[in-house]
Amino acid sequence: MSERVYIFDTTLRDGEQSPGASMNTAEKVRLAGRLEVLGVDILEAGFPAASKGDFEAVSKIAGTLKKTQVTGLARATKSDIDAAWGTIKEGTNPRIHTFIATSDIHMEYKLKMSREEVVTNAVEAVR
Repeated sequence: MSERVYIFDTTLRDGEQSPGASMNTAEKVRLAGRLEVLGVDILEAGFPAASKGDFEAVSKIAGTLKKTQVTGLARATKSDIDAAWGTIKEGTNPRIHTFIATSDIHMEYKLKMSREEVVTNAVEAVR
């Protein structure tokens, strides 16, 4: 077991969802640089499939940071994963953070998938 604690920061992705907290690409790149100076290990820089602006910002951040591992958020779909990879592939130790809904309500009404289909989808997304 590792004795090291890794700092995984979601400010640039999750913080963007707070009312009035929107930043442009230059501001995101500047904040990402400051988070790297603070010693953040992993930075979830955005959700590249969400918008052209997020795609551009994550790409610039991944191309700028040298020590911090930059990750893009992606739903467990090929298009989201491809978008995330397109933004981080040139970065230092690129990483994709993928997710899928697993509550009974979300599986039935949002995804329209059975539990088995969700598991299969998640496994395929990671592959």
